[in-house]
Amino acid sequence: MDVTVKRSILNGTVIVPASKSHTIRAIIIAALAHGKSVIRGPLDSLDTRSAAAAARAFGAHIEMSGEHWTVKGVGGAPVIPEDVINVGNSGTTLYFSMGTAALVDGWTVITGDDQIRRRSATPLINALGPLGAEVFSSRGNGLAPILIRGRMTGGMASISGISSQYVSSLLLACPLAAGDTELIVTVLNERPYVQMTLNWLAGQGIVPKVSGDMSTIRIKGGQSYTAFEKHVPADFSSAAFPLCAGVLAGGTVVLKGLEMNDPQGDKEIIYILQRMGAVIEMNHNTITVHGASLRGIDVDMNSIPDALPIMAVCACFAEGTTVLHNVPQARIKETDRISVMAKELRKLGADINELPDGLIIKGKGLKGGKVHGHGDHRVVMALTVAGFAADGPVTVDTAETASVTYPGFWDIMKSLGGSMQLDK
Repeated sequence: MDVTVKRSILNGTVIVPASKSHTIRAIIIAALAHGKSVIRGPLDSLDTRSAAAAARAFGAHIEMSGEHWTVKGVGGAPVIPEDVINVGNSGTTLYFSMGTAALVDGWTVITGDDQIRRRSATPLINALGPLGAEVFSSRGNGLAPILIRGRMTGGMASISGISSQYVSSLLLACPLAAGDTELIVTVLNERPYVQMTLNWLAGQGIVPKVSGDMSTIRIKGGQSYTAFEKHVPADFSSAAFPLCAGVLAGGTVVLKGLEMNDPQGDKEIIYILQRMGAVIEMNHNTITVHGASLRGIDVDMNSIPDALPIMAVCACFAEGTTVLHNVPQARIKETDRISVMAKELRKLGADINELPDGLIIKGKGLKGGKVHGHGDHRVVMALTVAGFAADGPVTVDTAETASVTYPGFWDIMKSLGGSMQLDK
């Protein structure tokens, strides 16, 4: 599906959807717990449905309604899946399912779509082995399909957290191992997402011993999860798109439902935009953004790799030079987002150069043109926002992939006054 976007002035209110990251953590813990949990206000998207499907494959019973999902867990004993688990496009589900599979007394096979089959799981494969699981890639290259047999026993393992999802997978699984676990974390990107996982564990009364720099994590084995009832916070990663659209094409845009005390890393986008000159007001769970001129700055993106595509778009309209750096993990997401954003924004006239770990962008605005969304939901949405401020129409293909994390994106942009046409 293609979307053609024209310059617009955006005004209105957005109810921010629930967090994908929180929803998937809730599903995994509820699936492994004793009893029936209630997840209130979850994100219903392709990624979260992939997580739910994986949880069902491990024996959990899940009922979905519009307002809440109920999950009857497996009591710490996930079953051998009857079939291959296909996680679709969800990297979080891939890695978290690997940890769950290491608790199964038998073989599990996990695969996904073509993007997932290009995303390395090598650090997690290498860590699960010393913890008692048998793990290998069917192609011998660290990529899915991946075969795993448990049960993991605990022990000591080294893990490279170039993606925080590797570390979070172990944090969720290791409390259910028979013995204690010590993790040596050699690299840690996206620290707020590990903190999110630790917060979920704390809600279960599970408190690993974590060194101040998170380089060593000790987890007591033989623990269990219990049923819970919890509301899912709103998603700062999704909020970034109407937030930045409001800055570039405002108008005045009001975002409702965000909780500034939540550990999500992408709330940092608000402060970055303020440093760039954006006019943003915060009041309780309401954030109001006004159209404003931006200036280029230096931004450490390590904690917020998902924001790279939309921040690259904002930088194109900022006066001066913006440097987005320290985010090498952006190259191992659904696409190499550093390379993809540089390539596609150049088609719209951007002055942009790649760094090994980011981008250098000299702001001069953007023109119209046709760009490739690469089947990457965050790239598609970022390029769409670019069209609201560009000098000519912008056409983005693979637009359907926005539903991976933000099913209502197109309706919301239209409700704000965005000029767009979707062509199937």
